[in-house]
Amino acid sequence: MTSSKLNLESTINKEGKTVTQIIHFEEGIKRTFNGILPETIKQGQFTKMRRTNGSLLLINDNKVLCIEIFEENE
Repeated sequence: MTSSKLNLESTINKEGKTVTQIIHFEEGIKRTFNGILPETIKQGQFTKMRRTNGSLLLINDNKVLCIEIFEENE
C-alpha cells in the first residue's frame, strides 16, 4: 500500500439519495428504518440521523452489533 492519504469518508454519504438501515442489537432485536438521509448521519456515542419525514433518530452504539445499509430506489 502506498503512503498516499486514503479517503475514509463513508461510501454511502452521497447527497440526494436515501437509504434503508437495518440495525441489529445485542439481544437479537433488529429494527428497520427507511428514508434516511445519509448526509445527515453523525457518529458518536449516539449516532444521529434524519429521515425524509423530518424525524430524528438517535441510536446508542453501545448495544449495536451491526448495521445493514441498502440504497433506496427513487
